[in-house]
Amino acid sequence: MEKQIYLDNNATTQVAPEVIEAMLPFFSGQYGNPSSIHWFGGHVKKYVETAREQVAQLLGASPEEIIFTSCGSESDNLALKGFCGVHGSFSRIITSTVEHPAVRNTARYLQGRGALLTELEVDSDGNLRIDQFDSVPVDNNTIVSLMWANNETGVIFPISELAAKVKGKGGFFHTDAVQAVGKIPVDVKKVPIDMLALSGHKIHAPKGIGAIYIRKGLELEPLLHGGHQESGMRAGTENVPYIVGLGKACELALKHMDEENTRVRAMRDRLERELLKRCAGAKLNGSREMRLPNTANISFEFIEGEAILLHLDENGIAASSGSACTTGSLEPSHVMRAMGLPYTFAHSSTRFSLSRYNKEEHIDKVIEVMPGIVDKLRSLSPFVEKRNE
Repeated sequence: MEKQIYLDNNATTQVAPEVIEAMLPFFSGQYGNPSSIHWFGGHVKKYVETAREQVAQLLGASPEEIIFTSCGSESDNLALKGFCGVHGSFSRIITSTVEHPAVRNTARYLQGRGALLTELEVDSDGNLRIDQFDSVPVDNNTIVSLMWANNETGVIFPISELAAKVKGKGGFFHTDAVQAVGKIPVDVKKVPIDMLALSGHKIHAPKGIGAIYIRKGLELEPLLHGGHQESGMRAGTENVPYIVGLGKACELALKHMDEENTRVRAMRDRLERELLKRCAGAKLNGSREMRLPNTANISFEFIEGEAILLHLDENGIAASSGSACTTGSLEPSHVMRAMGLPYTFAHSSTRFSLSRYNKEEHIDKVIEVMPGIVDKLRSLSPFVEKRNE
């Protein structure tokens, strides 16, 4: 077994060997600027357009609807700021309390500049409160921005149903699909969304490359002004090696989709089943059914998440915590708080996120060491002593 076991794939993924191989020529011999009209430029431009087709195929989109960006956060910013740039003081944003900061903080920034903002709540399983969603007014100056799948819990929102309701009222729909793309089927021909954000480093491409799907005919104000690149929506010379890498990663994601939803899902299910059985005071966070196939978020009552991560790391296991304590805050994450998770559970939420590169022996190791870690930390917990007093 490898000395290091990586189970933090919702944070980032390893770059696939095939992706690295596809990228390498564009750091050396194929170095032309795709905007140049000579052979060096024209030859490279063909590869950029091939990558655009590969991304489009994964999403069920047309290639001309794909714009390359630097990351998912840029794509989200382009969607929200670009929409409000067109609709001005009439802009209304509807989002949820569990969105990624790329959407959450951007929406609040725009609220500070005059946009009306509504943040919809979720229930204790992380599912969107549909009753609240149905009661919020929507018109042709409204953009609804809801994540396809949550990065902490893996909970999947019913995007097709929600988007159809918004479109029926004349509004516009954006989804941060950074965690969903490549793990579950996403087809914009079947789902009436206007914009979709994705990020390369979540699907085994490098960090620093992303894309946004923009439905043909939709008007947005660009974030970057300058040259004509990306149909005038994103000025700046294209990051060719990384664009090529993203295209290859999308091709591979389509190829491995069934594996994500069978072998990876089965490993995830075994991991959480055994941890819930073997670790006292363990609780699964998020819907059991409507969830990404690779994500398990489990809390261990009366234990700090940071301590769990440190002990896992000592055993060569990389995971992540739903607590923001590792960023200098003693508060649980906004997702755990929005779900109303009790304080004694919220601080210990631990996310295990798998990929196709994980093996059964990796799961065996976590199952082996986790009960001992939980018992040790709980014996040291001041919260347990207070409860027993």
